[in-house]
Amino acid sequence: MSAIDQQPILGRAFNDVLTELHAHVFTGVPGESDPFVLSMLEREYLAYVLACYYQCEHCQRHHIRAVERERAAAEALAWDWKTELVKVTLFLRVARAEIAPVEWNQWLQSWRQFANRIDRHHPNLACYIAYTIGIARNDETLMDVAFESISNGENDIALLKGIIRDIDRVVIFMKAATSKNRTDPVIIRHLKSREIGVA
Repeated sequence: MSAIDQQPILGRAFNDVLTELHAHVFTGVPGESDPFVLSMLEREYLAYVLACYYQCEHCQRHHIRAVERERAAAEALAWDWKTELVKVTLFLRVARAEIAPVEWNQWLQSWRQFANRIDRHHPNLACYIAYTIGIARNDETLMDVAFESISNGENDIALLKGIIRDIDRVVIFMKAATSKNRTDPVIIRHLKSREIGVA
């Protein structure tokens, strides 16, 4: 195989950018990254929710392992986090624009109950997830609902900005990563059908 056959589909330079973006979102880059406000566990929970939302099985497997690792490191109390986060992802697929006002009012009541159940296990996680999904699908109403909760729970403006920054970074990275991971097998199959090798 020629050297060109060994190149990743997007090229090594692009893959390097994704790797650096991952570092800025999850582990930090010494001297370059802003300090994180959300814990690594919280950012991994958000990444797992987005992996479910974007239906990327590769990303789901990766972030399940990452959440389990972070939960063990934090000695977090046991709870069925995977099931609860899948449920919340499903629940947050409802968009205000697609339902009647009476349904929306009921949705808001149900959401508050659901959020309280999640927050008993991990405080503030539900509104972080809602804001994450709101950004992911450009749902201003959901973002407003979630931001109100986040804002009411955080008086420190710098911390509030950091929370939103951390959430936004996870969304931006996961949009790129899930798109790449979901479509790479199809693209590779297409290229191989023309006997074009890729790494």
